Amino acid sequence: MSSIDLVAYRPILDVVDNFFFASNGNVVACFNCNMPEIYSQSEKDYEALHGIWFQALKSLPNGTLIHKMEVYRKKEFGSDSLPSGTFLSDATRVYFDGREYIDHQSYLFLTLPKNRLLNSSNLVNPFKKVGDKLLLPNDNELHKFKVAVSDTVSFVNNHKMIGISPMSRDAILEFSSTYFNGFHTDLDTAMELGKGPIQIGEHFFDMLAINSELCFGQNVQTSIINEKFTSDDFVFHQGFMDGLGLDLHENHVVNQILYLDDKHKWRKVLDKKIEELQ
Repeated sequence: MSSIDLVAYRPILDVVDNFFFASNGNVVACFNCNMPEIYSQSEKDYEALHGIWFQALKSLPNGTLIHKMEVYRKKEFGSDSLPSGTFLSDATRVYFDGREYIDHQSYLFLTLPKNRLLNSSNLVNPFKKVGDKLLLPNDNELHKFKVAVSDTVSFVNNHKMIGISPMSRDAILEFSSTYFNGFHTDLDTAMELGKGPIQIGEHFFDMLAINSELCFGQNVQTSIINEKFTSDDFVFHQGFMDGLGLDLHENHVVNQILYLDDKHKWRKVLDKKIEELQ
């Protein structure tokens, strides 16, 4: 068994506003996402939602890593906030108190890698030993990244369907601690890495990676029909990937990661292919 000592190799050096500076030289902007309620969107709404994200994210600098994280955790409902005093309200409190439900939290992380390379060791390994010289981007590059992030957030927030709000310094540090602690809230424990599942305390973790669009078949859509609730009179739609969140009734995290490559480079490759193939 091997372990990661987060005390000796802290991944976060400092947090300024909602940006944190990682020990590998990356700069990460952290946001909470307020997404639409499930089953509240039509097929056209999902198309519009896709268009919002596409327009908002395409203006970010080349090399930017876009990481949208959906955290689903089983919790028990507390009825303290419900009204009381009547037979119906008291019966409602008793009925819902302690009932298990899936809590959903959505996050958006925008990362500016130190050298813009996806396969760089600085990007892959955030637990590297911090040297005497910190690997921070120059002021001009950082300023451009912050302006692009601000434009992206403003564009998204101009639409009523979704909202993005910056995470506070305390929220970022708390989330980082909770994440690497396996979402334990009552104790700090170690992460054991072996040939089998990752174990953090009494929690066991396994991972499934989908790194090719071929896994989805011939068609990738913005939404699909939910067969369970659809009838002859009503059609319920859900996001193409929502089944991983809505139908899996266990603690889990769904990560969607995009890497913005240089579009001008690929345009030149395509132009060259067109010229060769006439």
